[in-house]
Amino acid sequence: MIKIYNTLTRQKEVFEPLEAGRVKMYVCGPTVYNYIHIGNGRSTVAFDTIRRYFEYRGYEVNYVSNFTDVDDKIIRVAKEVGKTAPEIAEQFIQAFEEDTSALAVKPATLHPRVMDHIPDIIDFIQVLIDKEYAYAIDGDVYYRTRRFKDYGKLSDQSIDELEVGASQRTGGEQQIKEDPLDFALWKKAKEDEIFWASPWGNGRPGWHIECSVMANKHLGDTIDIHGGGQDLEFPHHENEIAQSEAKTGHPFANYWMHNGFVTIGEMDEKMSKSLGNFVTVHEMVQQKDPQVLRFFLASTHYRRPIRFSDATFKEAETNLNRLKITDENAQFRLKDAKDQLAEDADKLAQWQTLVTNFTKEMDDDFNAANGITVVYEMAKWLNVYSQQADVSAVVLQKVLADYHEILSVFGIYVKQDLIDEEIEALIVERNQARKEKNFARSDEIRDLFKEKGIVLEDTPQGTRWRREG
Repeated sequence: MIKIYNTLTRQKEVFEPLEAGRVKMYVCGPTVYNYIHIGNGRSTVAFDTIRRYFEYRGYEVNYVSNFTDVDDKIIRVAKEVGKTAPEIAEQFIQAFEEDTSALAVKPATLHPRVMDHIPDIIDFIQVLIDKEYAYAIDGDVYYRTRRFKDYGKLSDQSIDELEVGASQRTGGEQQIKEDPLDFALWKKAKEDEIFWASPWGNGRPGWHIECSVMANKHLGDTIDIHGGGQDLEFPHHENEIAQSEAKTGHPFANYWMHNGFVTIGEMDEKMSKSLGNFVTVHEMVQQKDPQVLRFFLASTHYRRPIRFSDATFKEAETNLNRLKITDENAQFRLKDAKDQLAEDADKLAQWQTLVTNFTKEMDDDFNAANGITVVYEMAKWLNVYSQQADVSAVVLQKVLADYHEILSVFGIYVKQDLIDEEIEALIVERNQARKEKNFARSDEIRDLFKEKGIVLEDTPQGTRWRREG
């Protein structure tokens, strides 16, 4: 029974999906104008881990995470470097996919883009206008925040508190709005900026409307889970609720989940581009083992902050290495394992207790820190068992299968050595693939051999192989 801390209700609740065995999950993706930093990567990894745990528990997850590919920041960068906004967006979407792939993040079921949904956004806004939740003025369209009676329920703020803050803001936009609290749904086009035609004139979407539209189109009026970083709780997610529920008349999401920040420096400042204190994932995966960065980001409870430093990263590296050495030792013992032993049932019962403990901890709001503690206990158990004079293949095969599956929840995959027979079979398959000009499969096998430290030599007498070192 999985329990989730729901930001909306500020308490843990038993997860009850809209459809038995299925999860509809929307997670706010990046605005693609630069490489993502480790703080952005933390959100991506956190929700990938949550998705993986749902799948480990047998759920089918429809996981949607968007790309914001039109935005003030994208337009600014495009002007600075002499490119178009779509070119900048495409460049950094590709970078995001490469960097998150290095972190073993599974591609979303769908990665919708704003530019592909402009007609849907216009239709959505028109419904809000027709319902008098929005109004057009001089080419802009604004949402009437005060008309949505539950505004502030996610961030636990009253409309009066919000009004005080809004009244202190000045500027041209504040002069034309009906109310300082109102926010933009559609922005009138500026000179030399990308735009689309609409009933209100040329322009482009406001930020908040994008996720409401894409979540509604691809997951329905009500979804199970909406996630993102803590910084999105207000105003972005608050505004999404107001827009979506005003349009559909139904709850937007049943569970709201927000991950904690990555902090850096002696003052534990939030890592952010605006503060200039960030380290990009792109840099890190080129300089360090991406698996260590993944483990560092995945092994803390998603709601807690993570302090990034040389010391904390080194600690993650040490702990991950121990887990991998445990696997290597157990894999080695498989070579001389007995078919089975009299004590197998007792050993498997001990192991199952650990597996149950892991599930218990992770079921409690995806508590990765406690879950990893159980994994360390599993590694200790496996090390002790591997040092016995006699070990059972039945036990080792079952334990290693579970161990690998549980590590994969955190996006960690251990390298397993290929035995000679597997190498020979893959060489035959590679040679056949080359004859059939299936170069994709041939290259895939070549890369696998390279990863495993196996060197191939193509000679007139056939392909020979040897292990490096």
